[in-house]
Amino acid sequence: MEKENILVVDDEEAIREVVSTLLEAQGYDCTVCANGRLAIQTFRNEPFDLVLSDIVMPEMDGLKLLAALREEDPDVPVIMVTAMHDISIALEAIRAGAYDYILKPFEKDQLHLSVRRALEHRHLVIENRTYQSDLEQLVAERTQQLSIALQDLEQSYDYTLEALGGALDAKDAETEGHCQRVTAFTITIARAMDVDKGLLRQIARGAFLHDIGKMGVPDQILRKPGPLTAEEREIMRRHCEIGFAVLERIPFLKEAAEIVLSHQEFFDGTGYPRGLKGEEIPLGARIFAVADTLDAMISDRPYRKALPISAARAEIHRFSGTQFDPQVVKVFMAQPEELWAELHENIGSPFRLAQLQHV
Repeated sequence: MEKENILVVDDEEAIREVVSTLLEAQGYDCTVCANGRLAIQTFRNEPFDLVLSDIVMPEMDGLKLLAALREEDPDVPVIMVTAMHDISIALEAIRAGAYDYILKPFEKDQLHLSVRRALEHRHLVIENRTYQSDLEQLVAERTQQLSIALQDLEQSYDYTLEALGGALDAKDAETEGHCQRVTAFTITIARAMDVDKGLLRQIARGAFLHDIGKMGVPDQILRKPGPLTAEEREIMRRHCEIGFAVLERIPFLKEAAEIVLSHQEFFDGTGYPRGLKGEEIPLGARIFAVADTLDAMISDRPYRKALPISAARAEIHRFSGTQFDPQVVKVFMAQPEELWAELHENIGSPFRLAQLQHV
């Protein structure tokens, strides 16, 4: 174990010699200086664990030395040595940051005790700082590990959602690619509305899974070429609630499940299944409603060819305030037609849900 290094500062040579001899007998290394100016120069050139200084000295007294030491190393303990009549100055030194003071003439046991306590204090300060540093590093490492684990978990979530989307496409081939495109449209509008990133992920998942409840609709209704009967329409309408029932049990999809349940609600309260009105409808569902209508109108269907984007824009604008949220429509209308055309053409296989969050 390395010896602890002590700087002894006193203008009286006899005292310097006595103090250094007593301390070296205890196993410490000592360096002596005759005044504060020499002491600060020495301190800058060599590390010390403790400074033991007289108060009344020429050129630079103990209080000025103490202030200079605090600037060089705020943690090094300083013990002041003073005569009995200088006690008020010693107390001033304590207030200025000195660790302790010793009155002249002092006994060796008093000197040894004060020095030992000061060095123990320094050790505790250093150990505490090392502990704090190690703890901060450990927290940073664990935080990074947790962040990576969460990213991997979200990636797994999205792989699961993509598989669900693929299963729906296989069941309802007429709308193949619709989930991908409407998700891209929804995210584009949401980003233009400065939606929070965390909510954006939930909106993306809700938009992508909006029709997942159709997995519970009989094929003869889902694939019927002609108009549905009133009874069949009622069964088809249940896909919102079926989808919600599937997703609400999955913790990371609870917010998305609300969008799935509400994606057929109208702004004026005439939609289904709950007849929600205005801002009672989740924001993601209000944004999705515009995106869904856009994709339905500008995509080919078995019963008609795709309509131009200008026709979809006019239709959406016409139903602002009734079917659609006027604020969402305003943001949608502010985007150039070329943007929607490019997204419509480029979103498809290979499909990754995470990529859509950056469209």
